[in-house]
Amino acid sequence: MEKRGLGIPVMDDRACQALVKQALEPEWEAVFEPNSYGFRPGRSAHDAIEAIFNTICLKPKYALDADLEKCFDKINHTALLSKLNTLQLIHRLVRDWLKAGVMEEGRLLFPEAGTPQGGVISPLLANIALHGLEIALSTLSRRYRITVIRYADDLVILCEDLATLVQVRARAESWLAEMGLRLKESKTRFTHTLKEYEGSTGFDFLGFNVRQYPVGQYRTRTYRARPGFKTIIQPSDKGVRRHLETTRQTARQHAGAPQAALIANLNPKIRGWANYYRTSVAKRTFSKMDKHMYHKLARWARRRHPNKTHGWCYRRYWKRQNTRTNFSDGINTLNNYADTPIIRYVKVRGDKSPYDGDWVYWGERMGRDPTKPRRVTKLVKQQKGRCAHCGLHFGTEDVMEVHHQDGNRKNNRYTNLMLLHGHCHDQAHSEQYQ
Repeated sequence: MEKRGLGIPVMDDRACQALVKQALEPEWEAVFEPNSYGFRPGRSAHDAIEAIFNTICLKPKYALDADLEKCFDKINHTALLSKLNTLQLIHRLVRDWLKAGVMEEGRLLFPEAGTPQGGVISPLLANIALHGLEIALSTLSRRYRITVIRYADDLVILCEDLATLVQVRARAESWLAEMGLRLKESKTRFTHTLKEYEGSTGFDFLGFNVRQYPVGQYRTRTYRARPGFKTIIQPSDKGVRRHLETTRQTARQHAGAPQAALIANLNPKIRGWANYYRTSVAKRTFSKMDKHMYHKLARWARRRHPNKTHGWCYRRYWKRQNTRTNFSDGINTLNNYADTPIIRYVKVRGDKSPYDGDWVYWGERMGRDPTKPRRVTKLVKQQKGRCAHCGLHFGTEDVMEVHHQDGNRKNNRYTNLMLLHGHCHDQAHSEQYQ
């Protein structure tokens, strides 16, 4: 197992790094590449997965699934500081943080490369170091479109031509060498999203499995006069096995604990894992996970009562609730994976930034904005950026007012509130008193 050093600064340095990050981030967010998603405000792993889907949904492509070897530990300090190109004061602060000594087995070492993992500003510095990679690779060929999608140090490059993709890899290695980085051979491979190539089809990225399956002509669009294909993005086998191992360890650690304690520890894990994969084709996986969880809990109950029958354990730990039976003690109930609804995720626009002033767009996506009241941004998200009266989209310069549906201004429950344009609010009141 590889070990990586952690550079956890003291509170004074953490506060200073946070201030420097607030100064640098708006400037760099305005110029960062559109398909960079890791460690950036307003962007997530789901945006990267949706970008992959949008790229391959109409045409199968070859993929270069790559990973950078010790990205945070190998970034060249000189190249990073020259790319930073900021005020001299900030330049000196960042240089001092990069050169700060670390203790290893009682020895004080001064790193010559890399950004300290654990620092507030380290993710931003890593993104700055890798800025420009997408442009350098995507413009390599004029004939074939090259799409580079990066999440921190993980990246996937998509192109319909294999020979072009081989050239892209060579160009990527030379570009990364200038920053002191290189591709990790054990985690870098070529594959195809539809056809079998080098013994595999599709690839895993950020815990998801991306693959296309051939289907009949009536199931989807055709491809080159042959039966078509369908793009399926679902939880990867590694992600499923890793989560099953986590739940198994949790059940084993609570072998002698009350049922309520086991439920309290499992529910956050189940809820978090299911919410992460709810944007993919995961309904069948969720049903299988419920079956695995039932068998784990049945073994947990049998270990607690070795002299009792399975039926007795079932009646003891499973309770009838409404139309089904759940693992419950009558008060606390275990969550089911299959109860998580599947939703379609909308990818963030590549040219948008939380610092661009379009608070309506970001309020609709995230439901918060530091410059607006919490009630307004939450209503914008609930109403999907539209006025509840006229149905038109809000603009950043529009006058918006909160309307109480029952006329009682003291009833501030969200079910009673609507966000309207100023003139729509006046019209709503005029209609109310007619």
